[in-house]
Amino acid sequence: MSVSDSTGGLSMNDILANSSVRTNTTNNDGLAGAAGAATGKKALGKDAFLQLLVTQLKNQNPLEPQDNGEFVAQLAQFSSLEGITTLNDTVAGLAANYSSSQALQASSLVGRSVIAPGSKAVVDTSKSFTGTIAVPASVDPVKVKITDADGKVVRTLDLGSQKAGEASFIWDGKNDAGEVAAAGTYTFDATATYDGKATSLVTYLPATVNSVTISQTGGELMLNLAGLGSIALSKVQTIGM
Repeated sequence: MSVSDSTGGLSMNDILANSSVRTNTTNNDGLAGAAGAATGKKALGKDAFLQLLVTQLKNQNPLEPQDNGEFVAQLAQFSSLEGITTLNDTVAGLAANYSSSQALQASSLVGRSVIAPGSKAVVDTSKSFTGTIAVPASVDPVKVKITDADGKVVRTLDLGSQKAGEASFIWDGKNDAGEVAAAGTYTFDATATYDGKATSLVTYLPATVNSVTISQTGGELMLNLAGLGSIALSKVQTIGM
């Protein structure tokens, strides 16, 4: 009885090689299908990453199994992805708490008096008005020119020589003629002679907070001052009653 060779002269190595090719094709198709099912058009997340990893292990070539080092590296990537996801959740929670803190802080500032850098102030001339000047170096003399809303100079205060630091001034609400000026918005222009040149100085003036604007993107609180516009909370020097 004769037996015919159905392999057509192929060796065992050839058969195994062909089997490997078919297995690799199956692996690629399986991974591609898993990737499409897991991710779709969305970004790769931890669940999709784990699904791809399991699919890869289930469809690996038995003649060329997953390398231990590569497998450990993929597990480390999955662990890192899990940590980043947890960190994102934590940061989102902190952002929500920060927004709540901002809202509470904003409600406590409305109606309060603050001192902030600026050249204009709403003045009640029936009582004294106090401001501060930032003096960068010893200068002589320091003068404050007070102008009304129409651009008319109503009073000039001469503070004389001042050392580096802060210099306070008080306006009693009267003009140069000794008459009480009308209440309203006034501009305070502080100047000093430095190295023989007239130099403008920064003034810090009181104002009342009418309302507060809370940023929807996590930005800084903006204080809306009565009759003066908005200013960032970080620029406020002093918060009073």
